[in-house]
Amino acid sequence: MGEFEAIGDAITGGLVARAVEPQAGETGGHTHEKNCLNCGTKLIGPYCSACGQKSHVHRSVRGFLQDFVQGLFNFEGKIWRTLPMLAWRPGEMTRRYIAGERARFISPVALYLFTVFAMFAVLNYTGALGSGTTKNFKEGLKTEIVDAQAKIVKLEAQRKADLAAGKPVAELDKKIAKRKEDIAETAKMLSGTPLVTGDIDNGTPGWLRPFIENARDNPEVVTMKVQDAASKYSWMLIPLSVPFMWLLFPFRRSFNTYDHAVFVTYSLSFMMMLVIASGLLVSAGLTGLAGLLFFVPPFHMYRQLKQAYGLGRFSAIMRTMALVTFAIIAAALFAATIAAIGASS
Repeated sequence: MGEFEAIGDAITGGLVARAVEPQAGETGGHTHEKNCLNCGTKLIGPYCSACGQKSHVHRSVRGFLQDFVQGLFNFEGKIWRTLPMLAWRPGEMTRRYIAGERARFISPVALYLFTVFAMFAVLNYTGALGSGTTKNFKEGLKTEIVDAQAKIVKLEAQRKADLAAGKPVAELDKKIAKRKEDIAETAKMLSGTPLVTGDIDNGTPGWLRPFIENARDNPEVVTMKVQDAASKYSWMLIPLSVPFMWLLFPFRRSFNTYDHAVFVTYSLSFMMMLVIASGLLVSAGLTGLAGLLFFVPPFHMYRQLKQAYGLGRFSAIMRTMALVTFAIIAAALFAATIAAIGASS
C-alpha cells in the first residue's frame, strides 16, 4: 500500500507543479506540444481536430491581453454585422443563421443574454427601475401634501372671513375636511402604511389571497423582488413565445421548433433594444421621441416574418396581426408568472 500511495503522491505533485510553474516544452510562457493539452489528441494543425482547442497555448500576461483584445474585437466585429441586419433585415439574418452562417453573426442566445443585461442596467441607471422611481414617487407625494396644506390655509382664512361676515361656512367645512382626509391618505402612502387594512374580499380565490396580502403589506419589498425575478427568469419569454409560432405555421413542416426559437430569440433581443433606447431617450428628456418607438415592433415583426419564412405581403400582414396579439398574451403570462414569483418569495 505504501508503494501505491507514493506513486499517487508523485502523480498528484506533478499535476500541481504543472499547474503552477512551467515544465519541459514551455519557454517564456508558451507551450510546444505534439498532443492537445485538453484531450490528448495528436495535433495536426493550429487547432485540435477533436475538441477545437488551439494547439498553441500560453501562460503569459502578454498572451492574456492578446486573448482579451482578440475576444473583444471578435465580438465587436460580429456586433457590427449583426445589429444593422437585426434592425433592417431581421428575417434575412434569421434565415441565414438557421441555414448555417453561425460564425458571421452573434448567436441569438448570446445576443439575448447581452440585451437582457444591458436593458436592466440602463433602466436602473436612468431610474426607470429601483430607487430612482421610488424616490421620485415619494417626492411627488410630499409635494401633494405641501400643496394640500397650503389650500387648507386659504380655505380656513376664507372660513374665518365668512364667519365674521355672517355667511354660512358648511360648504367650506366639507372642503377643509376633504383636504385633511387627502393629506392623511397621502401620508399613509408616504410612510408605507397599507391603505386597506381590512380582510381581502371573500370572492378572492384562497390561493391568491397570500400574494395580495403580501403585496398590500410590503409593496416596496415585493416590487424589488418582482424586478429581481424578471431579470433572473427573463429566459422564460422564449419557451412562452415559441408555441405561438407553431400556431402561425401549423401546416408548414419545413419549419421546426429550432427555427421558431431562433426567430423568437432574435425578435425579443430587438424589442429589448427598443426598451433600452426608450429609457435613454426618456432620461434625456425626449419623451415624445421615445413614444414613437411604440410603433416600431409591428413593422419589425412584419419584416422578420416576411423575410425569414418567405411569405407574401398579405400572408405576412395577417400573421403579423396574429403575432402582435400572441406577443401581448405571452407578455401577460410572463408578467403574471414573475409577479407570482416575486409576491411568494
